[in-house]
Amino acid sequence: MPVMPAKPTSVVTLLAGAAMALAVAVPAPATAAAAPVSPAATANPVSLMTYAAKERRDALAYWTPARIKAVGRSVDLGPTGPKAKPWRGTRMNTVGRLFFVNSGGSDTWCTATAVKSANRSVVMTAGHCVRRGSSPANTSSTMVFVPAYNKGSKPYGVFAVRDVLTPRSWEEDSTDDVSALVVDTDKSGRKLTDVVGGQAIAFNRAVGGTVSAFGYPATHPQRGEELLRCVGTAKKEHGTQVIPCDMTGGSSGGPWLADFNATTGKGVLVSVNSALDSMQPTKMYGPVLGATAKAMYTRAERR
Repeated sequence: MPVMPAKPTSVVTLLAGAAMALAVAVPAPATAAAAPVSPAATANPVSLMTYAAKERRDALAYWTPARIKAVGRSVDLGPTGPKAKPWRGTRMNTVGRLFFVNSGGSDTWCTATAVKSANRSVVMTAGHCVRRGSSPANTSSTMVFVPAYNKGSKPYGVFAVRDVLTPRSWEEDSTDDVSALVVDTDKSGRKLTDVVGGQAIAFNRAVGGTVSAFGYPATHPQRGEELLRCVGTAKKEHGTQVIPCDMTGGSSGGPWLADFNATTGKGVLVSVNSALDSMQPTKMYGPVLGATAKAMYTRAERR
């Protein structure tokens, strides 16, 4: 993420888990020359990773209630900040915890959201939840989505992730920190959004207006067990967008919902939680969903 020379702010990605390692990156100034784009990235802007049927069965078996409880207890990022409030409104059926084993072999989690799609099976999250940026070989595994997770409750069951799509720009250059996942049907054969519904999603939308950002951060007392929300006005900054928010690791990938209706729990997904301004955060950054993100989503909904 480029940073203007007058604002040399570090950016902290939002990972949570047993081996807590918040990656701190000092971005290059905005005036620096852009890195050359590879012909492959130009021709095919989307990277696809697919888990085999056995891997998906193993993932469902792996994430037992005891393991889910243990991963939440394995990390404490300090007290929940004043901007992040526990969500006490209508149950957010579409938002849940995304559990996985990271590229270092540790159990961890992010936040993810079911969205409307042609195949009724697409979930949006952050790119850094599924693979390390600028490191194509370092990918996550054993991945499941638990919509509406709350204090151990899984009211809509568990969905194994089948396909992971990311912008090639994330895989190669750590830009466009977003991912689209395609999940299997549930154990009754039902497709995800037939069960929980889906948030609308918008691309190339002008930055601005009030945004509700949701996530399951690893701060106490919640420790990933409850959904939290920040509310703020989105503004352009450092080539991305930003809102005032102090959610930390574990909230990665959570939705930014514009036009949010607290009664219905529905809005329009315009970004995802991507990075913080510091280890004691006051700002949350999210990617602007442009042409590359749209190409990724379109490919996902056709899977």
